[in-house]
Amino acid sequence: MKKLLFLGLLSLIFQAVAKDISTNTVLLQALDKTTGRTSFLTVHLNQPYVYGDLQIVAEKCLKHPPEETPENAVFMTIIDKGDNKEVFKGWMFSSEPALSAMDHSMYDVWVVDCIDRAAAKKDTETTQKTE
Repeated sequence: MKKLLFLGLLSLIFQAVAKDISTNTVLLQALDKTTGRTSFLTVHLNQPYVYGDLQIVAEKCLKHPPEETPENAVFMTIIDKGDNKEVFKGWMFSSEPALSAMDHSMYDVWVVDCIDRAAAKKDTETTQKTE
């Protein structure tokens, strides 16, 4: 009987693990190495974004829920339009930018956050109505 109760509690613990939140917008930061300027880039999923000679297409953006350790993961493709060459394709993580960094002579790009624009807009509208 105790074993059955223990197994039941153990299964509840493993079910309580939160799932990642899928969002529709990526907040990136980019560095132009020639000028030393950094820029924040808001990239919508599956819509090409042009920054200098780079074309960035984010395909998936996952964010850990608030009760877990902060982490954002983005699957994206970055193409150098000048050379028409793919310079990055894969997952990039906000907590470990060097883990899967883009190798480019003129630009650095890294993940800052995953944002759900629809939810952010609703929160803003709710805040404005209550004030």
